Amino acid sequence: MVQVKEIMTEPVTIDKSERIAHALDIMEKNGIRRMLVTNDGKLGGTITMRQITRVLGTRKSLGMSASSLHVAAATLDAMIKILPDMDLDDAITLLQKTTVLVPVEGDEILGWVRPREVLGAVTLDGIASEAMRVPLSIHPQDRLVHARRMMLDRDVGRLPVVETGRLVGMLSERDVAKALKAFRELNETSSRQYARIYNLLVQDVMTSEIQTARADTPLEDIRKILLNNNRGGMPVLNQRDELVGMITRTTLVDYLAQRR
Repeated sequence: MVQVKEIMTEPVTIDKSERIAHALDIMEKNGIRRMLVTNDGKLGGTITMRQITRVLGTRKSLGMSASSLHVAAATLDAMIKILPDMDLDDAITLLQKTTVLVPVEGDEILGWVRPREVLGAVTLDGIASEAMRVPLSIHPQDRLVHARRMMLDRDVGRLPVVETGRLVGMLSERDVAKALKAFRELNETSSRQYARIYNLLVQDVMTSEIQTARADTPLEDIRKILLNNNRGGMPVLNQRDELVGMITRTTLVDYLAQRR
């Protein structure tokens, strides 16, 4: 039986006193969407791209740049401490409740286990239609603030962008966070910042180059694509090129949990 200590990797950490702009820079450099937050070297929580998107989009912090907001303002207690000898099956079950598991020994952080580590240790049977979720979608001319709100309310990290029935782009929480950070760095009044952000459209920041799967694509192929290309998810199309689903690392872990 595989144990957590065999698949855990070195976590990326940041102190709670650092700035959110620095956290975004580290995430961008490492191609990640979350980090562990420490306080005097001890585990204090996590910071995620989604939570940064939440904080940067709130009206009460308008007029403040991402360089002036502390990591503590976006820190969540969204992790579970575990022992390094936990079985992989138990870790998969726990990842239904949180986004990251943290193996510890006393106060020492030994590593972390995310959906990425789990998917790197397994092979998958089945096809995309068995693991995909019903997709939410947005229009390229929707306002970015509307897309942000949908992401937060529905707890999703990416939205397919659809126009006249065809997939034309993808919007990720990373795209939203980077756009909000850029506008907040402008030296403007809060009302001017709000007007600029409110007028941003999805098409202004979405990614147009999209890798897709078909409903009958083997899940093992999708697993390899997500890991090899460091992607968090991909849209699923039918034979008429219509959007029928979304598959993410999290939905694949959910699929694993249901089959064990």
